[in-house]
Amino acid sequence: MVASAHGFKSKRALELHRRPGSGGTGKWERTIRRANSAQTPFVNVLDYGAIGDNHTDCTKAFQAALNYVQTNRKGGIVYAPSGMYVFEGPLQIPDGVTLQGSYDKVPSHDGGRELDDGTVLVPTFGRGDTNPESYFISVAMNAAVTGLVIFHKEQLKLGLPVPYPWAIVLRQNNAAVADVELLNAWNGINATLAGRHYIARVQGQPVNIGIFVDQTYDIGRIEDVHFNPWFSPAPAYMKQQLTHGRAFVFGRSDWEYVFNTFAFGYAIGYHFIQTPTGAMNGNFLGLGADLAINASVRVDAAQPAGLLFTNGEFTAFENKQWLPKTQVNYSSQVVIGPKNQGAVAFIDTSFWGPSSSVARIEGDSITSFSNCQFVEWSEENGQTGLPAIDAKSGAKLIATSNVFHQAKLAISLDPSVSQAIIQGNMFQSTKAEALSLPPDVLKNPEQYAVLGNSFTVKQTRTD
Repeated sequence: MVASAHGFKSKRALELHRRPGSGGTGKWERTIRRANSAQTPFVNVLDYGAIGDNHTDCTKAFQAALNYVQTNRKGGIVYAPSGMYVFEGPLQIPDGVTLQGSYDKVPSHDGGRELDDGTVLVPTFGRGDTNPESYFISVAMNAAVTGLVIFHKEQLKLGLPVPYPWAIVLRQNNAAVADVELLNAWNGINATLAGRHYIARVQGQPVNIGIFVDQTYDIGRIEDVHFNPWFSPAPAYMKQQLTHGRAFVFGRSDWEYVFNTFAFGYAIGYHFIQTPTGAMNGNFLGLGADLAINASVRVDAAQPAGLLFTNGEFTAFENKQWLPKTQVNYSSQVVIGPKNQGAVAFIDTSFWGPSSSVARIEGDSITSFSNCQFVEWSEENGQTGLPAIDAKSGAKLIATSNVFHQAKLAISLDPSVSQAIIQGNMFQSTKAEALSLPPDVLKNPEQYAVLGNSFTVKQTRTD
C-alpha cells in the first residue's frame, strides 16, 4: 500500500493519528513508536499531529516532537516537510535539537511569488506586540533552525506594517540559524547572551530590525545575509522601514565576524550602539547597503579595538519614488557619532549614490579611509558645496591613498579637528578646491600632516 503525502498508509490511520484519544490509542502508540525508533535519523512533525494546511494550529505538535528528541535522544533533528504550518503560540527549541525544513538552501520569494513550495511557518499570535522579550522561536544551546520560511499571513502588503514578536531569538551559546527566509517579519533575529552564535544564509524583508546582537562574550559569526523589499515595495509599507528600520544593530560583542551581507531600503544599514553592557569590536568583510536614507553605517559606540570594514559597497540617498514627501535632507554613507570612542577603519571600500556628504565625523575617535573610492557626493535635493568627508567636533581623521572622482570639495576639516593625516590621495580638482583646512595647518605640520597628494592643475590660456 502506498503511503499518503502525510506519511500514513490510509486515511483511517491519519484520522487516528490526528485524534489519538478517540478509540485509536493503540494505532497512535504504534505510529509514534515506529516514528521514534532509534533507527530513524529524524522525527517527523506529522507523526505528532502537525498538519501543514495553513489552518490547523501546530504549536503543540511541533513542541511535542522537539521535546521528545531532546528528552529521549539527547538531541537530533525534527523534520517539518513541505506545508504551511500555523502557530498560535511560541516554540522553544531545546538544547542540541535542530528544527529542519524542506529547503536545502536559503529560499526567496521575491517579485510577488506565491508561497507554494517548501516548509513555511505561519505565526498568527502577537499581532501588535511590541514587547522586546516576545518571540516566535527560541533557540537554546547547540540548537538550530534551518531550511524554512517564516511568514506573517496577516501582514498586509499595501498598508502600514504591524509589529510582531521577534521571529527568532538566540539565547544561549552555539545557537544557530541557517537557510531561513524572514519574508515579512517585524523584527528578525535577536542574538543576546548567545556566544558563538552562527547566523548564515538568511534572506527576506524584516521591517524594523533585521538582526540584533548584544551581550556576546565569545566570537559571533554572521554571513551571507540579504535583506531586500521582496514582500512589499509599496510606499505605505516601506515608510516604516525607510524612516525607522535598521537592517543590523550591534550592541556589546567581544569580536563579531560579519561577512558578505547586504541590505536595501532602511533608515540605517548597520548601526553600532552602546547598550547597558557595552559596545562591540568586529571585523566586517564584503558589506553592502543600498538606499540607506539616513546612513549606510552609523557608529554611535565601539570598543577601543574598533570596527574594521573591508571591501564594502555603500550608497545612501533620499528617493521620493520609495519614500514620497520625505523630510530627510542629509543622507550619508558613514556617520560617526560624537560619543563614539572606538577606532573605525574603511579599507578598499566604495561610496556612491546621490548622497549629501559621504562621511560625517564627530567626536574624538579615529576614523580612517584607505584605498577607497569616493564616487558621488553633495547631490541630494540640490545641495552644493558639501564635502565628501566632513570632520568636526574634535575628530581625528586619516585619509590615505583614496580616489575622489568629482571636481568638488572633497575633505573639510573643522578648526576643532584635533589630528589629521591626508596623504597620497588623488583629487579631480585643485588643492584649493579639494581641501578646506584650518588656517593654522601650515603652522602645525606635526598635528595636521597633508602631503603627497595629487591634484589637477588648471590650464591657463595663452591666446
